[in-house]
Amino acid sequence: MPAEKITPIVNALSIDVEDYFHVSAFELAINRNHWDDYAGRVEQNTEKILNMLEERNIKATFFILGWVAKRCPKIVRTIKNLGHEIASHGYNHELITNQTPGLFRKDLKESIAVLEDITGEKVIGYRAPSFSVTPKTLWSIDIMIEMGLKYDSSVFPAMRDYGGYPGAPRNPYKIKNDFWEFPLSTYKILGLSIPVAGGGYFRLFPYGLTRHLLREKNKQGLPFIFYLHPWELDSGQPRIKEASLLGRFRQYQNLDKTEPRFRNLCRDFAFSPIKDVISTWASTKG
Repeated sequence: MPAEKITPIVNALSIDVEDYFHVSAFELAINRNHWDDYAGRVEQNTEKILNMLEERNIKATFFILGWVAKRCPKIVRTIKNLGHEIASHGYNHELITNQTPGLFRKDLKESIAVLEDITGEKVIGYRAPSFSVTPKTLWSIDIMIEMGLKYDSSVFPAMRDYGGYPGAPRNPYKIKNDFWEFPLSTYKILGLSIPVAGGGYFRLFPYGLTRHLLREKNKQGLPFIFYLHPWELDSGQPRIKEASLLGRFRQYQNLDKTEPRFRNLCRDFAFSPIKDVISTWASTKG
């Protein structure tokens, strides 16, 4: 008898669409009021990712910063027309931990409005800047539900200086009223949660280690979620000399290795937008 064909686990792929000068690590070095003074590179870098995904016929979720969408509506339309999911990354890349409920509601509302105006489609997903949904900002979930969203992907169940929610569930889970959380992926080793979700960790760890840990999650029957920023494929981006040494390390480490590693990732795993992975998970878990 022929061997039974095993269907691969479909994982969630997400792209956080922001420019190199938006990152939290540069917040003290670059004033938001001066963002327009910097030459934008987000469109060309996003197009590079889109081309790579087209080569593999992969669809993803793009969490787009409202500030970017307002200035670059063409790339938002391109993402939509290629069949990817459009979701919110907030408007001004302000950490929720730095906002009041009123300010967060305003920021989220503005980001959703600009995205829906460009695409003509309802936005149902959100990711907080620097994963800043923490035990102290759980009030933000109620505001997301109030705004008509259906899921969040901002909880990082590990220790971090930005964000971080140790002890949070590590797989997709329903919060209330059919609103879901898809936490960033970690892998437990000796009781420690090792981040394997992408971003700076993807650039820091050897690809072989990342692939091994992600395959281990899939072997457990669990989908993982992966994230990347367009600027992480841009080794030629301007250097912000005023930023801290740690901030520069985080931003610039192994930028030249991101593209080949990402190509390998797209070859080695099956991916879909977050909304589709949650829908599949919900149908099996309730």
